[in-house]
Amino acid sequence: MVHQMMNTNSAKAPKASSKINPMASASNAWCERLQQGTAAAILGLLAACSSTPLPPATPPVPGSKTSAPSDPSGASSASSPERARLVLQRERSRWVAVDWSELPGWGEDRAAELWPALLQGCARPAAGWAELCARAALASPGDDHEVTLWLMQHLQAFRVESPEGETQGLLTGYFEPMLDATRKPLGGYQVPVHAAPPDLQQRRPYFSRQQLEGEQRQRLRGLELAYLDDPLDLLVLQIQGSGRLRVKSHLNDENGSWVRLAFAGHNDHPYQSIGKLLIERGELRPGEASWPAIRDWLRRNPQQAREVLWSNPRYVFFREEPLADPNIGPRGAQGVPLTPGRSVAVDRGSIPYGTALWLEAGDPLQSGNSPLRRLVMAQDTGSAITGAVRADFFWGWGRDAEAQAGRMKQPLRLWALWPRRSLGP
Repeated sequence: MVHQMMNTNSAKAPKASSKINPMASASNAWCERLQQGTAAAILGLLAACSSTPLPPATPPVPGSKTSAPSDPSGASSASSPERARLVLQRERSRWVAVDWSELPGWGEDRAAELWPALLQGCARPAAGWAELCARAALASPGDDHEVTLWLMQHLQAFRVESPEGETQGLLTGYFEPMLDATRKPLGGYQVPVHAAPPDLQQRRPYFSRQQLEGEQRQRLRGLELAYLDDPLDLLVLQIQGSGRLRVKSHLNDENGSWVRLAFAGHNDHPYQSIGKLLIERGELRPGEASWPAIRDWLRRNPQQAREVLWSNPRYVFFREEPLADPNIGPRGAQGVPLTPGRSVAVDRGSIPYGTALWLEAGDPLQSGNSPLRRLVMAQDTGSAITGAVRADFFWGWGRDAEAQAGRMKQPLRLWALWPRRSLGP
């Protein structure tokens, strides 16, 4: 499921501290007490039970390089405390090994909710995860405490940074739209959703949105999967990358049959946010470019609606799939179903699909902007999801998920949790 997002502004992440404390070692006795304790013991003993220090000479994770972080001052002393930390260099990020005690709020999440998403990801494990996934298939942790201890036993935590050392990024949200549709143009249902044209790969980039809805529309004739009643719904569907359609047999059909539309390709044009455009034109104020606000503006300004929609040249094509189980999410870019509240989209150059993550972000759903601290799995991507510390949080489907996704735009910190055994002896 490859999706875009509606960006209305951008935030520059602040620089991380140039000093990194050395990893503290802990006695096996403390760790054994933690393993035998209760959920409260996780919080009480965590500071004493650090993860095992890993030397920089450890063999690299597939697709990454190991190194000791450079001293920003230019000094190169072998006794530098930074030498104690393992660093994995990835294409667009670096991972710095940390103790579990450095993860804010670790042990407080409902960790058992991650387990189904982890097993889903193990259907197509990331490089270096095969052995851990085999162990997970045989394990049956019964509660949050047991899942937390299992993760601590088998995984090593790494702080995710940009190559320049920036540790703060951005968390947004996305969802799976649920829309009414018809198979043929009926009444107000006149907006077609298209399958991919046979010559899509022969012309890159393909024709723009304006061209495909104008002089080149004959290229999509016969490829109509269904018809929607609002052009903005088509744009939302294309931005999210998948959706559920209740296909009506006639205009008064209150039941219909549900199907899923899955991502099948796009025209290779860059995504442009119409919310950002309306802000730049002064039509909407910053922070107000939500989907309801955009929809209201388009309805009040029908003469400008088409031109505004055409400002986003990207056009996404779909394929239809049966919706056998409405409780199962769409497939993400990893090729496994997404789990609401436990799957995120990431930049693959920073974080491989199938990686377990600990995230900390502001939570718009709690009073006082309490931080959201949660275990998630990297199982999807999107054209707007770029950067080392960048994620898009999958909320699920329906109106509540749309509302939650629409107001999520929070500062983010990430920690990657990677199998210990893949790091070497």
